[in-house]
Amino acid sequence: MKKILFVAAMTGMLVACNGGSNNEVSNAESDSLRNVINQKEGEIEEFMDAFNEIQEGFDRINEAQGRVNLLKGNSERGKSAEDIRENMDFIQKTLLENQQKISELQKKLNASSSNYAKLQETLKKMTEQLEEKTAEIEALRTQLAEKDVVIEELGNTVNELKDENEQVRQQKEETEEIARVQDVQLNTAWYVYGTSRELKDHGILKKGEVLQGTYDKSYFTKIDIRNVSVIPLQSKSAELLTTHPTGSYTLLKDSNGKYTLRITDASKFWSVSKYLVVKVK
Repeated sequence: MKKILFVAAMTGMLVACNGGSNNEVSNAESDSLRNVINQKEGEIEEFMDAFNEIQEGFDRINEAQGRVNLLKGNSERGKSAEDIRENMDFIQKTLLENQQKISELQKKLNASSSNYAKLQETLKKMTEQLEEKTAEIEALRTQLAEKDVVIEELGNTVNELKDENEQVRQQKEETEEIARVQDVQLNTAWYVYGTSRELKDHGILKKGEVLQGTYDKSYFTKIDIRNVSVIPLQSKSAELLTTHPTGSYTLLKDSNGKYTLRITDASKFWSVSKYLVVKVK
């Protein structure tokens, strides 16, 4: 760390204060002179400490500034951005402290009875250094502000992408649901078997013909055509009243002579109608 070293020209100061040989100075005057010298030495030491503190502040600012310059290239990362903010806060705080110390030191130098020309010159240089550093930090702050805009825009872009992904996900779910519903609809069929009287009573049969589009669905059994290929008809007589392609099914009798409908080609069987009406006795 830099230290400001001053050489106090105490010899000249002593000669000026003595004004002659020691033999011509009384003991009282000698004591007074010694007090003046001690006072000046204490004052100079105080000024020296203040200058060193200010310079140390500038050194810390430079170090923090260097860290920010290294970090700003990766400021889109949350941790780097946080480190940059912490360093910038430290720089701002230390600049303010240096400004206050320089102002206080200037007041003390102005109020001193001694003419510290060298100290005034050094303080002037430190004031200029403070102004230059303040300008540098403001320029850096502007760069970071532009970087923050990029970060904010990136954040907005990420949010927009998230929104878009959410919309895509919802659309996908809706599409899948529609496909599922359509799939269920495509593979759903209804069947009913009953006597001529039962079918008529439920508005399914009239004058020996199956009515179109006026089925009482509550009387039908709903099935998934992918899972149901065998329908026991519980009757020794069975006649399909709805249209189903030949070769897509068979009517088989069990050991009791009762018919069972076996669908051998589901796609073909249900291609004409999704309703199966079988008249039994």
